[in-house]
Amino acid sequence: MKKILLVEDDPNLGLLLQDYLQLKGKFEVVLCTDGDEGLRAFTKQSYDLLILDVMMPKKDGFTLGKEIRKINEHVPIIFATAKAMIEDKTQAFNLGGDDYITKPFRIEELLLRINALLKRTEGSEKKADEMQTQFKIGKYDFDYSTQLISIGNVQQKLSTKEAALLRLLCLHKNEVLTREEALLNIWHDDNYFNGRSMDVFLSKIRKYLKDDPNVEIVNVHGRGYKLLIN
Repeated sequence: MKKILLVEDDPNLGLLLQDYLQLKGKFEVVLCTDGDEGLRAFTKQSYDLLILDVMMPKKDGFTLGKEIRKINEHVPIIFATAKAMIEDKTQAFNLGGDDYITKPFRIEELLLRINALLKRTEGSEKKADEMQTQFKIGKYDFDYSTQLISIGNVQQKLSTKEAALLRLLCLHKNEVLTREEALLNIWHDDNYFNGRSMDVFLSKIRKYLKDDPNVEIVNVHGRGYKLLIN
């Protein structure tokens, strides 16, 4: 479930947007009523998208957006304001805003903008994942392009499928990599024989990483595997 930080000083509008987005958009929405509270909420946890009202007490939305951009350059920001002046729109985008919506607006339109931004962000993250070839695994360095794991002066050459499997585990570090995703990604078929083959490769990868006790590949019963790095 995607998490949204909504900073809106009108309590009626804020609660209406929160309820609608949680019900219709199926998001988790954290509501704050001023800029200071919004900044504190942002620093306590991560969010997938921010909606910032521009005209607020204590700290206006543009100031809040500027401070957030110093912390995180990439989280999508939608500015919401009653002003429709071109200067405000220009300022919103110059501060690193990704979109701008003028009050009063239809909640359905806001939801469309949110979904479009999240889809674009997910596409960018996927491209970045596809390009990543260098990984740090505890004390190990893993270079997917050369298929080498290194620790100190010791190197281990991996097979093509071993390297592809370890890369997937790295991209899902400390998260579950499902068995089906791994099989379809690497073998393009999740049949029984490919599954047995993958089990063999996993055993080999575990041996390659055995010299760092803080690195572990665990089985998650009924789901898949998890690369744990403590």
